[in-house]
Amino acid sequence: MSKAIPYGRQDIDAADIAAVVGVLQSDWLTTGPAVERFERAVAGRCGATHAVAVFNGTVALHLACRALGLGPGDTLWTTPNTFVASANCALYCGAAVDFVDIDPKTYNMSASALEKKLLSSKKTPKIVVPVHFAGQPCDMRAIGALAQKHGFAVVEDASHAVGATYCGEPVGNCRHSDITVFSFHPVKIVTTAEGGMALASDGKIADRLRLLRTHGINREKSKTEGGWYYEQEDLGYNYRITDLQAALGESQLKRLDAFLERRRELAARYDRLLADLPLTRPAQHADGISAWHLYVVQVENRRRIYDALRAAGIGVSVHYIPVHLQPHYRRLGFKPGDFPHAEAYYAKALTLPLFPRLTDADQDRVVAALAKALGRGR
Repeated sequence: MSKAIPYGRQDIDAADIAAVVGVLQSDWLTTGPAVERFERAVAGRCGATHAVAVFNGTVALHLACRALGLGPGDTLWTTPNTFVASANCALYCGAAVDFVDIDPKTYNMSASALEKKLLSSKKTPKIVVPVHFAGQPCDMRAIGALAQKHGFAVVEDASHAVGATYCGEPVGNCRHSDITVFSFHPVKIVTTAEGGMALASDGKIADRLRLLRTHGINREKSKTEGGWYYEQEDLGYNYRITDLQAALGESQLKRLDAFLERRRELAARYDRLLADLPLTRPAQHADGISAWHLYVVQVENRRRIYDALRAAGIGVSVHYIPVHLQPHYRRLGFKPGDFPHAEAYYAKALTLPLFPRLTDADQDRVVAALAKALGRGR
């Protein structure tokens, strides 16, 4: 039987390994100079003023909420079409969560649905978290304008979108948001094994992120005490990333353009190869250029198609079960029918394999298996 094809996979080369080995042979293993270099590299790539590296993307979301003052009595709104971390970060802070339905074409938070909800809601959210699903940027100009008008903060969950562009500028510059969050999980665009980052333009927000990242401790408070002195100013966390992870990330970032080029080639090739099959291909908005973390099609009889492809060694997946339908969120009062566009999307969504080392022959095999499952064997 042919080797199984996963839906996503990291791409590690000799330079990545050498970078990590270099740290192992250095004086620093935890948070040190490699972390600072990685932060500068990501900030420079994105046009951001500040970048704060942390242990994973979920941690970055939690710190972003804390840095913006989210707490009991507040509410965070996000999209139901995301991983649970985009909503859980509010609950970690003791805040409430609500959702805004998706645009059925882009699968991202609908700016018009957000505006409608803002006008009808009795309480304005403290934070809105739009998610750049599959690597395609949300309508950030519209969302940013609504934030200015209604007085809420914006945290871009760009976990899928390292290297994406919006209106000709890189995602991560925080032009329309207060904080942008990245994930460096192995299946994402670049990896640090586990890792995340929060980017900000406001220096006070960045200082707050750094303080909370390291137990809430400030080591520069006193000018009279010795070098051992520190003060815990707030209840923070040990959310630091290691130099090992940062070295891998900095090395990976050097290949970001190559990763993006191959992902976009594969996405365009899927578009061509799937054009005659009875399915819906992912639509792209003219304002953005996706990083193509995921390639999601919509098919009828999704369970049958999923099972057939899995049996053929094709590691398809589904992104995402709407968050409001998870048991924990149902206990908070959400129910089927609350966000119909997200639920309709989920009922047919199927994620096809997409990663830089996916070969044309592998992709042909995916398409052939999918065509056979759809009754269009080639």
